[in-house]
Amino acid sequence: MALRAFVESDYPQLIDWINTPELNYLWGGPAYNYPLTSMQIHKHCLQESVLPFIFEYQSEPIGFVELYKVSTSEYRICRVLIADKFRGQGLAQQMMQLIISKAFADYQANRLTLNVFAHNTSALLCYTKLGFNLVSTEMGTREFKGKLWELFKMEKRRHNHV
Repeated sequence: MALRAFVESDYPQLIDWINTPELNYLWGGPAYNYPLTSMQIHKHCLQESVLPFIFEYQSEPIGFVELYKVSTSEYRICRVLIADKFRGQGLAQQMMQLIISKAFADYQANRLTLNVFAHNTSALLCYTKLGFNLVSTEMGTREFKGKLWELFKMEKRRHNHV
């Protein structure tokens, strides 16, 4: 298992994984339109604060995760995704452990934050197990097909790193 830099040759794989409008919004929020395109990904990844990674398992790319530099001491974990056929095997938790370690060790983060939709129960369970705490709830700012999606904001500080 390893994280490696997400590069342009990975774009088709990510586009293949994001195969429904709902998954696109669940994964990318308002930052991406469906269908996902190489141009959208390229434009997003050009931002200096965006640090995207591919998660490999047995040398096969099976996931994506992104760090977003909020400040020198705070990073947000964004766009967490495990490919369909690898879900339910605890691999998201392992990918998250790698990105948490990378943020604290390589980027000297003191605080990690993330946003997760309230109905994404498997992600919520994963993040809670990893020591993320709910810090606030946002309602009325995210909408998909006429339904408002409640957004949880969570954080993990360096001192409670596992």
